[in-house]
Amino acid sequence: MKPAPEIPLLAQPVPFHENIRAETVVEQQNIDYVKQSMDLLMRTPTVVAGAIMPDACPAGPLGTIPVGGVVATHRAIHPGMHSADICCSVMLTNLGKVDPKIVLDVAQGITHFGPGGRPAESQFALPAEILAEMQANPFLNSERSLKMAREHLGTQGDGNHFLYVGVSAATGDTMLVTHHGSRGVGAVLYGNGMKIAEFFRREISPETHPANAWIPSDTLEGENYWRALQTVRKWTKRNHEVLHEAIAAQLGTAVLQRYWNEHNFVFRDGDVFYHAKGATPLDPKFMPDITGPRIIPLNMAQPILIVEGATTANNLGFAPHGAGRNLSRTRHKFSKIGQTNEQIFAEETQGIDARFFFNRIDISELPSAYKNAEDVKQQITGFNLATVIDEIQPYGCIMAGDWEQDAPWRKKKLAKAAAALEAQAAADSQVDMSAL
Repeated sequence: MKPAPEIPLLAQPVPFHENIRAETVVEQQNIDYVKQSMDLLMRTPTVVAGAIMPDACPAGPLGTIPVGGVVATHRAIHPGMHSADICCSVMLTNLGKVDPKIVLDVAQGITHFGPGGRPAESQFALPAEILAEMQANPFLNSERSLKMAREHLGTQGDGNHFLYVGVSAATGDTMLVTHHGSRGVGAVLYGNGMKIAEFFRREISPETHPANAWIPSDTLEGENYWRALQTVRKWTKRNHEVLHEAIAAQLGTAVLQRYWNEHNFVFRDGDVFYHAKGATPLDPKFMPDITGPRIIPLNMAQPILIVEGATTANNLGFAPHGAGRNLSRTRHKFSKIGQTNEQIFAEETQGIDARFFFNRIDISELPSAYKNAEDVKQQITGFNLATVIDEIQPYGCIMAGDWEQDAPWRKKKLAKAAAALEAQAAADSQVDMSAL
């Protein structure tokens, strides 16, 4: 039996929609890199359409999908195009006329940021339906995945994930908004998916960039991976719900409204798979459990946008997911040399109650680390991506903070360095004594 012929890269990139414009030189440099990367990615043999949003920014080497990117493919699921933070999402709960400070105080005692999971005494119950689906799926049934599914439920991780409390401009109601993804459960699925995709890449399309490898959707592996994605979606939604339910219960407050949407996921329309890496789905066909409008956060000091919208030729059924970055975390920190973290924090968080879970300021998550929120909002309107129907004005938020300052690996490294210095000092002392 002759092996199937290899599938070459497309001779020309599939055109993609550019829903973004530069306001500064730095932004133009950022956009140029994003467009260059998309031009390479759009030669992947499975690709049929693409778009970039106003929050687009690089998220890897050239040729990989940027944050704020949407790529549609035919009969193919690309794990690298939804990233390791599968189903990163936002959930909103309307708590009515409750003091936002009390909500934030209660939330701080309930939520969990940082690495690892919850201790046994504070874990939430993993739903039996989700457990059964994980046990039945070869992508999810490892002891490691099942352990993380229990321990990570009700945790928010780190980075740009947050718990935000604000007030609706339309109603005056206090709103609780959380932003996080599938934690270790999704990361393990991503790793397993990339391994299977790499196997197929070597067999059928070795010219394809490894980050753009795919799992054919009509194979057993593809069917199992698609089901695994839906299970992780259920787990992630529950990961938000347990926090919102616990906070509302401790407050003794009725929930007036709740809705959510993911922005790192793969959405299906027949044989076409829409990979959104930092893009908010608008089209009802992408979300089987719609309960409200969509949520677009910008930064901790700016309102969260509540939007509605329809599918257009240029948005492919998606809107931005946030404000995006122009500089990497490291480059942003470098740009702030000359000011202390405390000075930067005080300047950028005036008027809001901004807290870091580990009491360590992370300047890479302060407002200046992101694109200008007003520019992004104007581009949402200018490119007809969505309509803003409400804004959640900020009271305050909680983020992980720079927990790595106290991370075990860092402490171990410092202890090792200190031990080496002590050993060297002792050796020098022996040399001095022998000279007497």
